[in-house]
Amino acid sequence: MGAALSTVYYNMRLRHPALDMPLIDYALALLFQPFADWMLTVFPIMIFIDYYQIVPDIDHLNPQVQKELSEWLNWLKTEIGFSGWRFDFVKGYAPNITKIYVENTKLDFAVGEYFNSLSNSGDGKINFNQDAARGELANWVEGDGGGVVTEFDFTTKGILQAIVQGELWRLKDSNRKPPGLIDIKPKNDVTFIINHDTSSTQRLWPFPSDKVMLGYAYILTHPGTPSIFYDHFIDWGLKDEITKLGSIRPKNGINEKSSVNILAANADLYVAKIDDKIIVKIGQNMDIGNLLPPSFKVVASGKDYVVFGSA
Repeated sequence: MGAALSTVYYNMRLRHPALDMPLIDYALALLFQPFADWMLTVFPIMIFIDYYQIVPDIDHLNPQVQKELSEWLNWLKTEIGFSGWRFDFVKGYAPNITKIYVENTKLDFAVGEYFNSLSNSGDGKINFNQDAARGELANWVEGDGGGVVTEFDFTTKGILQAIVQGELWRLKDSNRKPPGLIDIKPKNDVTFIINHDTSSTQRLWPFPSDKVMLGYAYILTHPGTPSIFYDHFIDWGLKDEITKLGSIRPKNGINEKSSVNILAANADLYVAKIDDKIIVKIGQNMDIGNLLPPSFKVVASGKDYVVFGSA
């Protein structure tokens, strides 16, 4: 897959807090990066947690620990070929610890997993305003970490799971902007539909299985760094559809800093123009009226979504 459309990262670790699993994560992530040529690369998962009994209690404030671990990480980077780190459960340690290892290894990419919750209303549905949830993610990114690490956008994931149930109006916040981390920290935002915690065997927060392509239609056309779940790409038979959607990004220069102009966001229709280069339509409603310029033609489509590109 070296010439494929995505950068492939392996998640490696000793153990995961929620599973009695050895060494290698069963779920890989295909992360789109703004590179001219897609590369095959890997990154290990680093976990530094004090209060999980199954994880070693390591003093990362100790200069000797920092020195030796940084040397090992640099060996992985130089000798093995790793080019990024995935930091697991970053709630378990201060962001300045993450910053130390990122700066000591000078790698291409680093992402943290800050698994937080969305606010809910009394009827069991999430609230419209999720500023607190995305603000919590943004605070971690900035914090003592100085913005050197990206963050998995759990706010956007939760909102996407709600919108596919006929609530597409949620994709526009009170300022007519995207409601997740995409709008406030797009450069540090890694969008995703499912990861190893939220689906696969654990299913802690699974995305509706018959709606995953609606999620990809959103994250693969919007700012941030979109992540593709390995199971979807390899096991679910969605490789061709995902690849076609993904190819739209480099062809149109869509990246983590692209602009989003939301043209419509109703119960059954979401329409947005990205960088004035593509228009994304999500939802069962096919009537977009005069929102589509005559010069825009279909470049990708699937069940309840269409992407248009300028001719």
